[in-house]
Amino acid sequence: MMNGKTALLDVRQMGEADRLTVAAGTTGIVLMENAGASVAQVILKRWSRRPVTILCGPGNNGGDGFVTARHLAEAGWTVRLALLGSREALRGEARHHALQWNESVEPLAPAALEGAELVVDAIFGAGLSRALEGPASETLAMAARRELPIVAIDVPSGVMGDTGDALGAVEAVLTVTFFRKKPGHLLLPGRLLCGEVAVTDIGTPSSVLDRILPTSFENDPALWLADLPRPLPGANKYTRGHALISGGYPMTGAARMAARAAARAGAGLVTIAVSETALPIYAAALTSIMVVPVATPDDFDRLLLDHRITAFLIGPGAGVGEQTQARALAMLGSGRATLLDADAITSFQDDPAALDRAIIGPCVMTPHEGEFKRVFDAGGDKLTRTRAAAVRSGAVIVLKGTDTVIAAPDGRAIINANAPPTLATAGSGDVLGGIVLGLLAQGMEPFIAAAAGVWLHGAAANAFGQGLLAEDLPDLLPGVLQRLTA
Repeated sequence: MMNGKTALLDVRQMGEADRLTVAAGTTGIVLMENAGASVAQVILKRWSRRPVTILCGPGNNGGDGFVTARHLAEAGWTVRLALLGSREALRGEARHHALQWNESVEPLAPAALEGAELVVDAIFGAGLSRALEGPASETLAMAARRELPIVAIDVPSGVMGDTGDALGAVEAVLTVTFFRKKPGHLLLPGRLLCGEVAVTDIGTPSSVLDRILPTSFENDPALWLADLPRPLPGANKYTRGHALISGGYPMTGAARMAARAAARAGAGLVTIAVSETALPIYAAALTSIMVVPVATPDDFDRLLLDHRITAFLIGPGAGVGEQTQARALAMLGSGRATLLDADAITSFQDDPAALDRAIIGPCVMTPHEGEFKRVFDAGGDKLTRTRAAAVRSGAVIVLKGTDTVIAAPDGRAIINANAPPTLATAGSGDVLGGIVLGLLAQGMEPFIAAAAGVWLHGAAANAFGQGLLAEDLPDLLPGVLQRLTA
């Protein structure tokens, strides 16, 4: 199992965690008490005393809301509680805690918001599988129109816990969830609707993860820092890895940025193979990056025979066509670590099966949504699609975006959440490819190399702030790496 602290649990797995906790001796009533109490504590730490309306649903999420209401009232807050349905219709733990609430219960409706300065959404939680409607939708929409701060329990009602899809949800400023996050807390649009996410301890032992065996994780250095390559005493440029990039023309900037990123990520040597026409452009713009001319396909094939080269990249600025496809197939045929990006992926749009057949060694693909749709099934949510593409192709798939998903052929997946909006700039994907290439060249396993590269890419952008250009990113990597490894 990968690092349990960053594990993500889907709705079914979280239900299993609760079941195992109850089986180990903690009752469901105690778990719900702990959950609601923890929500109240988070609220008390962030807000001064003020009128609050708690919106409760007909299930366990509503039960958590009743507990939250009781604890806030005991802390001296003015609490209104509105329930979807009747208290008599509640069952199990939710009914038990509803009966502990000795104040009035009113129907869930926009009128319940009168006088409120804070709203707690305890209507549905992560298990909802349909669009919000009726009083729940109307009341939350009114809270949003009035710009009342909303605290969501588990997830904002209308956000799907497994996928991040939103069916009528409104934005919360804070979401309080329990034990571990769910994929929907990180995948768009759910992540944007959750606001700050606080994960609280409600008494679920971490040992339940040994039974559940999660396969989804939030990207964090804890997953890969121990495997991050570091220069060793006695190392030389070849022992640190030699990365080869197929350089494009007339678009030369993409490969050059990727090359600098690979070098900054630690590769001992980086070479770009270019046409004779493009050679003067590349040579004039690069110093420590080597540039070699290739006039014919045979020249390129001979270059690949150099077994000191440990990883390949093709795609940035390569152009879509037969030459790019042929070079990609040659790289893949070597059995050495190969990263396909951009045009190298699109070059297989007419025959995706040929790409799958060619992957016989370590391979990473880094498509954005448009490139992904050209060679993979675009149906379903982002996590499911990325996983399916990795299984089908046998490659690690990095489906880029604000909520980048990294999936391995064995079913593991990592969701990244540190990418700032400033990365939406031309060339940033080329730099990402170069970072991952540099890690692959040093022998890092493809899945964790991809995860590390994505996180480092986001951290570098965060270190710069506004006004970021893609060419700024490689020079920000040393500072990020220094802080990580200090």
